Amino acid sequence: MPLSPLDIHNKEFTKSFRGYSEDEVNDFLDQVIKDYEILIKEKRELEEELKKTQTVVENYQKMEETLQTSILLAQETAEDVRSNAINEAKLIVKEAEKNAEHIVNEALLNARKATIEIDELKKQSSIFRKRFQILVETQLELLKTDDWDHLLKLEKEITEVRDLQVSDGNVHEGQIVEVLDEKPNE
Repeated sequence: MPLSPLDIHNKEFTKSFRGYSEDEVNDFLDQVIKDYEILIKEKRELEEELKKTQTVVENYQKMEETLQTSILLAQETAEDVRSNAINEAKLIVKEAEKNAEHIVNEALLNARKATIEIDELKKQSSIFRKRFQILVETQLELLKTDDWDHLLKLEKEITEVRDLQVSDGNVHEGQIVEVLDEKPNE
C-alpha cells in the first residue's frame, strides 16, 4: 500500500548519538508532506480528467459509428434522389417543350399590346402637357394685368378712410367692419 501524507507525518525516527538534526528532519518531512499531498491531488485530478476524456472519446466513437451509418444512408438516399431528379427533369423538359411555343406567342401578343398602350399614353401625355401649358400661361397673363395693383390700391384707400373716420369720431371701428362685411346687391 502506498504511503499517505498522514503516514509521513506520523513517522517517528529513533534518536541516536550524532544523528540528524531533529528540526531539519521535521522541516524536511513537512515539505515532503506538502509536496506529496500536491502530487496526490494532481494524480486524482489527472485520473478524473482521464475518465472525462475517456467518456468523451467513447462518445466520439459512438458519434463516428452513427456518422458512418448516416453517411451510408445519405449516399443511398442521394442516389435515389438523383435518379428521381433525372426522371423528373426529363418530364419537365418534355412539358416545357410542349408549352414553349404557346408562351412565346402569348409574350409576343402581350408585347404588341404593351406597345400600343405605351403609344396611347404618350399621346395622352402630350395632350395633357399642352393643355397644362396653356392653363399656366393663361394664369401668368392674369397675374401680369393691372387688376392686382388696382385691388391693392383700393384696399389701401379703404384703410385710410376708416382710420380717418375713427380718428374724427364719426364712426366706431365696429361699424366700419360691419359695412365692409356687407355684400353689395347684385
